[in-house]
Amino acid sequence: MGKYSMIAVGGALGAMARYWVGGVVAARLGGSFPYGTLVINATGSLILGFFMAMAAGRLLSPNWRFLVAIGFAGAYTTFSTFEYETYMLIEDGSWLRAAANVVLSVGVCFAALAGGIVLGRRI
Repeated sequence: MGKYSMIAVGGALGAMARYWVGGVVAARLGGSFPYGTLVINATGSLILGFFMAMAAGRLLSPNWRFLVAIGFAGAYTTFSTFEYETYMLIEDGSWLRAAANVVLSVGVCFAALAGGIVLGRRI
């Protein structure tokens, strides 16, 4: 399979996973805080770190980078949605929730990325 096909397949899977995970999280935790986006970005960071570490360690073909990093993670993670939801919290006067969203998103996603790299290097 060529790299563009791998990107397309990964993108389709990532977009569908994003929709599903966001819906599940919203149904369970409600919509007063963008938990779905936080969960999606954290798990996407973990997946990205894991597969990039495995590809760098030559445990996976570099072609997996196209499928997972560019395709899946690119469609699955939601940085633009994170920005929009943070802006909307500020606009609604929910400054504390907006700050919590920024701190949690950056901290949790960075930790998830680092965890994915550590896991990927151990395999």
